[in-house]
Amino acid sequence: MILCVQGPRGLLPAPGTEAAAVGTRPDPHRGFSSTASLHCIHSSPPLWDPTNDLLSIAQTFHYLDTSGWYWGAVSASEARAVLQDTQEGTFLVRDSSHPHYMLTLSVKTGRGPTNVRIEYSHGQFRLDSSSLVKPRLLAFPDVLSLVQHYVKSNKAEEDICSLPQPKENALLLKLIRPLHRRPACPSLQHLVRLAINRLTPCPGQLPLPRPLLLYLQEYPFQL
Repeated sequence: MILCVQGPRGLLPAPGTEAAAVGTRPDPHRGFSSTASLHCIHSSPPLWDPTNDLLSIAQTFHYLDTSGWYWGAVSASEARAVLQDTQEGTFLVRDSSHPHYMLTLSVKTGRGPTNVRIEYSHGQFRLDSSSLVKPRLLAFPDVLSLVQHYVKSNKAEEDICSLPQPKENALLLKLIRPLHRRPACPSLQHLVRLAINRLTPCPGQLPLPRPLLLYLQEYPFQL
């Protein structure tokens, strides 16, 4: 990913029931309630079920725990320390210290480590940005899909965007490789899974025993 960073995050009752007349208005020509208001109620967007938030967030943290490059509750200074001597484009995901965010992406840039908050809303994750740029940023069902997208499109011009930083000068930000948390090195099985995911677009169609196919499906990413 190449990012141009500016400076361094009713239920409705069944038809025919008495309650179905709620919100209707008297019709002087017919002598009973009109269904115009009911039509408006039925055409309104469905309410977001908070249960979906729980499922989406739980799935993301399951993926993160499996990845090996989720560092949990480390501070910004601790993330800076571990990224300081790494190559540009090295990154990790950690818990955000901001009360309005869950996660932060910490990455080594050409000017040193920096941090970008990850937003969550209605089952979708995206990088935090200014209000002008935010509509251009893609949203993903989990953080792993978000990170993998920007790693794979590292040199794509359509992924150039602005992200907020304390200073006004631009900062080139790239995502190249994750930094695994020690001593949580990937297992041999996980490394093989990553290799299979990188080599085939449809691992679930491979002629493998069902337990192995289920293992591949538990982590369908290449990082």
